[in-house]
Amino acid sequence: MSGLFSTISSASSALNAESQAINITSNNIANLNNPDYSREVVSFNDLGSVETPDGVESMGISTTVQQERNSVLDQMVQQQASITSGVQSEQNVLQQAQASLGENITSSSTSDSASTTSTSGLSVALNNFFSAFQGLAADPTDSGEAQTVVEQAGVLTDRFQEIDSNLSQVQANANEQVSDGVSSANTLLTQIASLNSQISSLEAGAPGSAVDLRDQREGDLETLAGLIPISVTENAQGEDQVTTTAASGSPVTLVSNAAVPNALSFSAGVISAGSTALAPSSGSLQGTLAASTGSVQTLRDSLNALATQIVTAVNQAYNPSGTAGGNLFLGTGTTAGTIALDPSFTPATVQAGTGAAGDNSIAIAVGNLANTVFSTAGGDAIDGSITQYYAGAVSTIGEALDTANTQVTDQTNVQTVVVNQRQSTSGVSVDEEMSNLMTYQRAFQASSEVFQVLDSLLGTVVNNLVSP
Repeated sequence: MSGLFSTISSASSALNAESQAINITSNNIANLNNPDYSREVVSFNDLGSVETPDGVESMGISTTVQQERNSVLDQMVQQQASITSGVQSEQNVLQQAQASLGENITSSSTSDSASTTSTSGLSVALNNFFSAFQGLAADPTDSGEAQTVVEQAGVLTDRFQEIDSNLSQVQANANEQVSDGVSSANTLLTQIASLNSQISSLEAGAPGSAVDLRDQREGDLETLAGLIPISVTENAQGEDQVTTTAASGSPVTLVSNAAVPNALSFSAGVISAGSTALAPSSGSLQGTLAASTGSVQTLRDSLNALATQIVTAVNQAYNPSGTAGGNLFLGTGTTAGTIALDPSFTPATVQAGTGAAGDNSIAIAVGNLANTVFSTAGGDAIDGSITQYYAGAVSTIGEALDTANTQVTDQTNVQTVVVNQRQSTSGVSVDEEMSNLMTYQRAFQASSEVFQVLDSLLGTVVNNLVSP
């Protein structure tokens, strides 16, 4: 009898083991398209045997579940996700900045060969402004030409102000994106710390068993890496310690066990962890800030210098004697955002020359500024002609965007390779899971057959015991 009951116990453990294997396989298939999921594998373990009066009897089998997760590949995915997110964010800001110009920019290796095409951008406004004065020079007494000069001058100031406002909004949006990103990062840090606590508690005595929580944590870590570069190490309790790098180069702890000792903040263009300033080398926060404070700010500075040069040079040419109230532009508006026409400059007051009717000396002088070469060494605000300087300024943003586009393409390919490499190790293969499912199903059926045989044998034994 002990032999039959021992066999029942062994068959029962086999049924339980095969049932768990089927459940794990089903879970793997269900998570086929879950990017955070790591394939789970069932291991069957012999519980050993014991010596009984009827001989050696098996104690059955048990199962353990393990994740097919590789910490090295996880770190590589996090690193590549951070780099990719950084260049994509930089690309996004640069695209907004270029769109703000209203120009189609074609750039090559040198800014001199850069060109812009537009029907409403600043390049057109500059050409039309100087062309209007050239038209006035050709017919200095024509009131229609005077009207055109005033109109084109107004269009020019409007274009400057519009572009500066657009670029200012791009930078404001960038700062808002960084603030939102910092808030999201802090939420992730809190979630990771909470998962650390849950994993440590559930895995007490069973390391690596909290597989679903580990999947959630890895997903949060990769999302966090997309925002800011991180380094992750796991302690003996299964808790991840998350650090980043300070501006000084020293590590700063973001998550320690179940705590967040240094939450992130953003103020005055600086990202900090606790009281420590950071200088992230990748991630969307870095990419957004780099574009906003780098190429976009450089473009705004260049447009300010261009506005200063135009206001100064045009006023000197239009009002050579410096007569009060005789300027074309307001002398106080010397930036792209503040350039404006002098209130006294109207079609009725337009001056084509300083002499008698028909004098066109002023109109010629202003018109010739289009081709005048300026030099900062000589005290000017820009180097080169007005059109050359503007072409060089916008080509800088165009070249930066071209570089970002190339980086995004290249880095996306690199990340794809790394993700695929991890997927080959940790990902779910439908063919493999279906094969396992059929194997476990047959094993379950076989164990069920054993129960049927045992039931028949026990029935025979019972019947023999009660027979007279």
